[in-house]
Amino acid sequence: MTARALSITAIALWFVTIAVAAFFFVRGQTQVAPDGRTTVLLGSDERNLVLSEMRSMLDTVQMVVEGVKEGDMKQVAQAARASGMATTADVNPALMAKLPLEFKQLGLSVHKRFDEIATAADSGTSREQVLATLSTQLSACVACHASYRFDAVTPAAK
Repeated sequence: MTARALSITAIALWFVTIAVAAFFFVRGQTQVAPDGRTTVLLGSDERNLVLSEMRSMLDTVQMVVEGVKEGDMKQVAQAARASGMATTADVNPALMAKLPLEFKQLGLSVHKRFDEIATAADSGTSREQVLATLSTQLSACVACHASYRFDAVTPAAK
């Protein structure tokens, strides 16, 4: 095989590898659930991590509502920031590869909106405006739960 043919073959294989990786990055590890939602297939520990993060965000929502009710915007900011973008810094790349692109985009928008709520609370935004932003936030939560479910898969026996 000539050097040129070898180079062309290597480049073609490189493009195929990139295309396959991109396909799985976009699609994730999913299948259609009987109820029509997208099932994301994760290891047991990964599933528990994702569900734990969702419960943490629900705690954040409760604390934001409590802070707004009490007129304590410091509590609102502190609670919202606890579920902001900083929490995404240490996400396992293997887990991210299993999540479909739309879920990743929705998740990042939720984390960013929590940061927006925190910034708004710090800057003296009205309680009504914070609640309006939180209402939009909850719409994203409802959309996610209506679209996705998470199932734990066990590794194949060897």
